[in-house]
Order: sequence, then C-alpha cells, then structure tokens
Amino acid sequence: MAPKKQKNFNIMVVGQSGRLMYEAVLFAASLRHHSPNFKGKLFVCEPQQNARWEKSPEMKNADVLAALDHLGAEILPFENEHFGQSYPYGNKIEALKALPKGEPFVFFDTDTLITGDITSVPFDFDKPSASLRREGTWPKEELYWPGYTAIWKSLYDKFGLKGFEDTLDLSEPDEYWKRYLYFNAGYFFYKCPHEFGKRFTEYAVAIRDDRPEELAIQELDPWLDQIALPLVIHSFGGGRDTLPTGYLDGDVSCHYRLLPLLYARESDLVVETLETVSAPNKIKKVLKQYDPMLRMIFQGRGQKVRAMFDQSNLPRPERKLRNQIKREGFWMR
Repeated sequence: MAPKKQKNFNIMVVGQSGRLMYEAVLFAASLRHHSPNFKGKLFVCEPQQNARWEKSPEMKNADVLAALDHLGAEILPFENEHFGQSYPYGNKIEALKALPKGEPFVFFDTDTLITGDITSVPFDFDKPSASLRREGTWPKEELYWPGYTAIWKSLYDKFGLKGFEDTLDLSEPDEYWKRYLYFNAGYFFYKCPHEFGKRFTEYAVAIRDDRPEELAIQELDPWLDQIALPLVIHSFGGGRDTLPTGYLDGDVSCHYRLLPLLYARESDLVVETLETVSAPNKIKKVLKQYDPMLRMIFQGRGQKVRAMFDQSNLPRPERKLRNQIKREGFWMR
C-alpha cells in the first residue's frame, strides 16, 4: 500500500519585541534551510498593543521585519483578550484565533530550530499531541497536598472529560508524574486552530479564575498553558502516542530554549544548523543586534560553553548544568 500523502499544513510561532523576534528569524531560517519542500505558510503571530500590555509587544524593528519577509514568513496580528503582560505564555493560546480556520497547523515555540524535513513528519491532525520533552514541573509535591491523581482527576472532572483512567501510563508507578498526561507546550498540532484555540482559552481561563479546590496550594504561573494543554488534547481524542517518536524533539526539530543550553547539550546537527542558518549576511546583521546571539554565535562564546561538557554525559538535573555555565560567566538569556 502506498504511504498516506501528508496534508498541507501551516506553521505558527509567536513573535514580539525582544528575544522572541530574533528567535523567530532563526526559526524561519532553519525551516527554509531544512524543509525547502514545505508548501504551507509560516505565520509569525504578533500581539498588538492594548490595555493588557504595559509596553508595546509589537515588532517595530525594520530589519527583523525585512528578514522575516525575506524568509517567507507572514506577520499575523492578534489581540489579547484574556492574557498579555500578566501571562505572556498565553500568547500561544490567544494567537490561534488569527490563523486560517479549518487548516491544519503546528505551533512551535520560537526557541526551536528545524533540523530536518518537516514534511516527513507523519502528523495525524485529527488526533492532536504535544511535546513529551518535559520534566515533572507541575504539580509540586507539597505538605498536605492531595497527590497527583486527585489533582489531575479534579481537572478532568471540572470540564466533564471522560476517560481519565485511559490517559494514565500504567508502565509508570502510581503517584509518579510521568504516569499522568503532561506535555511541554513547545509544540502542539491539530486540524483546526480555531477549535483548538477556543477550547484552550476556555480551559486556561477557567483554571486561572476558578480552580478546583485540589489545586488550592498549587502555583499556576508559569505552568497554566501546560496544565490546560493535556485536557484540550484529550478532549479532541488525542494523546501522548499519536505522533511516532524520533521526529519532533528528534531528527526534525529541537526545542533548545536558551542558547547556552543549546551549545552545552544539543547534538552536533543542532549546533551546525544554528551556525549555518545564521551565517548569511542578511540574517547575521539582524541577529547581531541581539547581544546574546552576538556573543554566543558570532563571537564564539557558545563554542566555549560546548567545550566545557561531554554531551554524552551531562550533569543532571538541568539546574547543575545551568549553574556550571553561570560559574564560568557564560550564562546569557
């Protein structure tokens, strides 16, 4: 039987003033370099200045805008109605309404590089999923807390979601965080951004404004998006296993998060991609405006960080890695 032909789909990142707009340029450059056959649109969603922002989040740097245009990205403005300055991670939730309705999409955080052919990824857009490259960041074990099962089940119950037991990974021990459906929000996908965004907004706002009593002592910031995301994915019939492993967060993409971490721990392919796609003069002159990129990529600080570590035997947890970079004076964000 012939392989199923992949649907065209769009890609979305959020770009705004500061670090994210420079990361958006890097992301776009890596996409064009490694995925020349990508036929969809790359949308850079831009929050607009309104009462929810103290300072304008808009990208007003002409060089950045010219570079994004050169790389074939389309700027999509959107308004924050629920989040904004108080919770900028909410941009990825509210920006979905700006995308074309009914067209499959993949969202990526801007601190991601495309390192392979994105069209080779066998997305099933009817069954959403998200990144499993995550740590047990939420909920936090606290004195007098009710436990993982009680907290997660209270959220499924709040939204009338059936099948909580079906979301459990029974290969993991009871009351261990990996047993429960939990994602990093560094990427996610579905067949319609409007459907996904409407429900994502509904769930996130409801958790923020009227949390179940089981969450009474839990911090929601900055994890609100990652608390709501598994509920949204489950509600649309998705889960942790709807995308084969080895593509995203693997051969085709890398969510590096910060440049010192990229140089310290990621593969040679990721470092080569970063330095190759940032080298053309049209891109380099833009990225040099952002001091961490100037120093890490173009002045060699990143390679000094890389030489500090054996990438096959890195310090764990991540905090130790960060602290070692900071002690040497090479930490930047």
